[in-house]
Amino acid sequence: MSALRDLDATAAAGQPEPAHGEVIYAVRDLRKYFPVRAGFLRREAAQVQAVDDVTFDIHRGETVGLVGESGCGKTTTGRLLLRLIEPTSGSLTFEGRDITRLSFGEMKRLRPRMQIIFQDPYASLNPRLPVGDIIGEGLRNAGVRRHAERERRVADMLERVGLRKYYINRYPHEFSGGQRQRIGIARALVLNPTFIVADEPVSALDVSIQSQVLNLLKDLQEEFALTYLFISHNLQVVQHVSERVGVMYLGKLVEMAPASELYRAPKHPYTQALLSAIPLADPSRRRERIILRGTVPSAINPPSGCRFHTRCPIAQEICSVEEPRFEPKGRSDHLAACHFSDTGVAQELAEKAAIA
Repeated sequence: MSALRDLDATAAAGQPEPAHGEVIYAVRDLRKYFPVRAGFLRREAAQVQAVDDVTFDIHRGETVGLVGESGCGKTTTGRLLLRLIEPTSGSLTFEGRDITRLSFGEMKRLRPRMQIIFQDPYASLNPRLPVGDIIGEGLRNAGVRRHAERERRVADMLERVGLRKYYINRYPHEFSGGQRQRIGIARALVLNPTFIVADEPVSALDVSIQSQVLNLLKDLQEEFALTYLFISHNLQVVQHVSERVGVMYLGKLVEMAPASELYRAPKHPYTQALLSAIPLADPSRRRERIILRGTVPSAINPPSGCRFHTRCPIAQEICSVEEPRFEPKGRSDHLAACHFSDTGVAQELAEKAAIA
């Protein structure tokens, strides 16, 4: 992505990212199981384990990337953090409050502090409303009753995201994909949030437009002191925008580390396989591709032990019996769930996949 400017000079230079202090969001033992109903009486026959025992922290002012294959639970995790869907179990502590215990009214008052940018800029905007009403709807729900005040704040936010004030009376079909996503960003920011879930915000855009939107998100983060959970399947994008990266597989968090560390020395075989698939811009360089066998198992009946063992190139008998702990590997801020991440075979895989 040549147009993307260097968003994190320390990560690009291979240096440790700056340490963050306050934890703005603490996720503990988060689970979300969706019931599968069958039969005439629609009784519960099974459960889809979309998110299972996920634990991590997000520090104020940082961008945490969340990556993995489609269906691994990334988007579900993001929606759980906003309580757009209710968790099966676990705790979600936002700015010191466990939001799973909040009433409907308390949650409504808190929602302006936490917003979402949706993946599809075409489906996420109501085609029957002008841009002013789309962005201002959240202000009205938050208690800003005066039309003139809402219009002023909407116009100001349009300019902040690189659009003209007079677009306020236009409809979504009059805009390009990149402009629509800017409208979606304005809608999220108009309530002055502190935490934003960006759910694959550039995946539906052309590559040339992706870089513009990513740079805009970074500029807005600095201007408004925002904290991002950035969800994507594009590991190159995540490398540029994130300070820490978490990797999910079949509902589990299998690795999390500072971005420069994870891309330089991945510990989990799944992360190594993902990184080995990233194309290199320099045709003179070669990276050996790690091919995973089989397909992703069903989340209704996941494998015992390590969920990745059915496809793992270094799996042993213990992997099918005992679930590995998600724990530090080598350094305190690099966590992975693998029995053999420190063995010689795993190190060889890491060297093949590493991005210098």
